[in-house]
Amino acid sequence: MRDRDHDEAMAELFKDDPVFAAEYLNQVLQDGEPADLLVALRQMAQAHGGVRALAKETELNATQLYRTLSPKGNPELRSLSAVLNALGLRLAVQPAHPPVAAG
Repeated sequence: MRDRDHDEAMAELFKDDPVFAAEYLNQVLQDGEPADLLVALRQMAQAHGGVRALAKETELNATQLYRTLSPKGNPELRSLSAVLNALGLRLAVQPAHPPVAAG
């Protein structure tokens, strides 16, 4: 039996559990580096047929999407939103610190 690499294993997790995928991205956004987010999105793209399939679904240029999801990529908000939407996810904003309850 061939060992799977980390990207393949993560892609399988993301494909099988979209709630896990959303929680993972939120954790990366909270604690990780921008490059970590792009790695996770690339793994999620792999789970959904690869970057080329994702580019077709989002109507983004495949070559540009490969660059965008590279460790040195810098996605535009429009591209990021399109990718997340194609993955069944959405971008949301939350308070960095929950309000302190009075009492």
